[in-house]
Amino acid sequence: MEIPILKDIVVILGLSIFIILAFQKIKVPSILGFLLAGIIAGPHAFNLISSSHEVELLSEIGIIFLLFVIGIELSLKGLASIKKPILLGGGLQVGGTILFTAILANLVDINLNTAIFLGFLFSLSSTAIVLKLFQEKGEVTSPHGRLAVAILIFQDIIVVPMMLVTPLLAGKSNNIWETLAILLIKIVGVGIVIYLLALYVVPRVFKMVVRTKNRELFILTTIVFCFGVAWLTSSVGLSLALGAFFAGLIISESDYSHQATANVLPFREIFISFFFISVGSLLDLDFFFNHIFKIMGLVIGVILLKMIILAITVITLRFPARTIFMTVFALFQVGEFSLLLSSVGVENDLLPQNIYQYFLAISIITMGITPILINYSSRITYFLLKIPIPSAVRKRLKNIRKVNQPEATPIEELKDHLVIVGYGINGKNISKAAKNAEIPYVIVDLEPEAFQKAKAEGEPVVFGDATNPVILKHVHVQEARVVVIAISDSSATKKIINGVRSFSQTAWIIVRTRYVREIEENMRLGADEVIPEEFETSIEIFSRVLRKYLIPHNDIQDFINYIRSSDYEMLTSIKGEPHTPYYKHLNIPNKEIVTLKVEQGTNAVVDKSIEEAGIGKNYGVTVLAIKRDTHYLTEISPSTIIKQGDLLYLFGHPNNINQLNEVLTY
Repeated sequence: MEIPILKDIVVILGLSIFIILAFQKIKVPSILGFLLAGIIAGPHAFNLISSSHEVELLSEIGIIFLLFVIGIELSLKGLASIKKPILLGGGLQVGGTILFTAILANLVDINLNTAIFLGFLFSLSSTAIVLKLFQEKGEVTSPHGRLAVAILIFQDIIVVPMMLVTPLLAGKSNNIWETLAILLIKIVGVGIVIYLLALYVVPRVFKMVVRTKNRELFILTTIVFCFGVAWLTSSVGLSLALGAFFAGLIISESDYSHQATANVLPFREIFISFFFISVGSLLDLDFFFNHIFKIMGLVIGVILLKMIILAITVITLRFPARTIFMTVFALFQVGEFSLLLSSVGVENDLLPQNIYQYFLAISIITMGITPILINYSSRITYFLLKIPIPSAVRKRLKNIRKVNQPEATPIEELKDHLVIVGYGINGKNISKAAKNAEIPYVIVDLEPEAFQKAKAEGEPVVFGDATNPVILKHVHVQEARVVVIAISDSSATKKIINGVRSFSQTAWIIVRTRYVREIEENMRLGADEVIPEEFETSIEIFSRVLRKYLIPHNDIQDFINYIRSSDYEMLTSIKGEPHTPYYKHLNIPNKEIVTLKVEQGTNAVVDKSIEEAGIGKNYGVTVLAIKRDTHYLTEISPSTIIKQGDLLYLFGHPNNINQLNEVLTY
């Protein structure tokens, strides 16, 4: 039996693969690749999609997963801490955009009701794109990330009343107040159910599921909660996406929220791609090219209008200047809920077809610009803040501070810290030593009993699988000084080493392993020190033998130190071959010496001098020496040329080295 949508899935995802591969070569975000795939496969180009309705349903699932993950990251407490930005910030931004859009549209002879409806459409931003990019950059919990999320939450909630008001604007409804009253009752009812689930049901259910140690059951339970609450809100007339967001908030109150996020992310990545493809397929290419100049003028006008209103909103909330610019560069686009709302306007004859096509073109172009502008927002903001302005204005901007800004959680504050993977005997002893030495640390464990024990003892512990990059990113492994892997699973240990090295080349990785034979492989993968239990047991036994022969304690200790150093080097024949140089890290705070390989010939460094590549100026890193083939270049000057395949010996801050490493490997 043939399944029509299966062909569409193969065609559009296959097309997306080739487009995104090409885009990755020129470092263009994958979101733009999905939009382009949708345009090519859409009915106005090659018409490759025959089951468009089914594709739209898949895109809805993607939005559900996206809002679910965002709800988990925020949590009810986090949401309560940003209630002012949600209500005041969201209200000012949406209300201001509707007001000025309606006035401007009415001035160009668009009737008032349609003008107000256009204000509805342009007031909404893209939750799907903005939050996906913020998650990739790790900025959801940053000041501008929290503010953007707050405004987006208000927009997602206000879209429901907008849908109810649309028939009234079209002159097709006379009972709007009764409808709004019913809606309010429904929202209150759903809120009570969600509160009871979060308080009494979810924590207990997840605790029982985790005790089974069945990963499939954990994933199934997570998805059932996500879709169950989404279905609940949909059944009472609210949006599926809003229900998914509430489901995320429910699970966020449990101790297992981070692992739930890690499990759901692969599903989200697949389904959200269908959303961007379905958006691209809506564009009428003939209309677009026939009116391209007018469309581009409208795009510029919409972006400027939204940016000005956003800037006024953020200034009103008393955020610093950097947050103002970063938020403006994040929320200037037209959103996916605008596309949903526009279909309601078309159905009610409130949005003429020509205006609808203008709106689609503006939406897709602004969505397409968003990844580029967000990725470069930090640099643009830095440039803007350096522009000479009157000292009085600069002083006023510096003195602006947000009122009641929520404090970051202890994990969010971690920097230059210790990550302990596993809370067994070794993990517990290491955490005690770290606490006594006042070293900041965090523990990661997937075993329910160990997690509950650590939590009961007041330890900073995260429930999660450390082989998952999401969990490693959550504990800020990219900023950790030391990572201790104290688990007995050799396969998981290797995956964790690879995972840590994908985030950081400077973190010092210490691994506990059972057998000497596992040392070489762990060192080859990137571990800095591997301590085998069987070897340490032998040393302990022999030291006790020596005591019985009345050998002095100092002599025994010297002998143990000699055995450890000589045998470790003898047993690990590849010592010094991993990512680190032969010599130890210098004991200088926030500075490391590492080696990085110039792996690609297409980056901004190859065949350029150190000065031209801006290694010192742009990255704050010093090149100490270069290994080229079998030769060493030790007389380094600004004019020294860097070649593909060079091994660079670098000195600098770990974060700066990691940034440079991204350039050298892509």
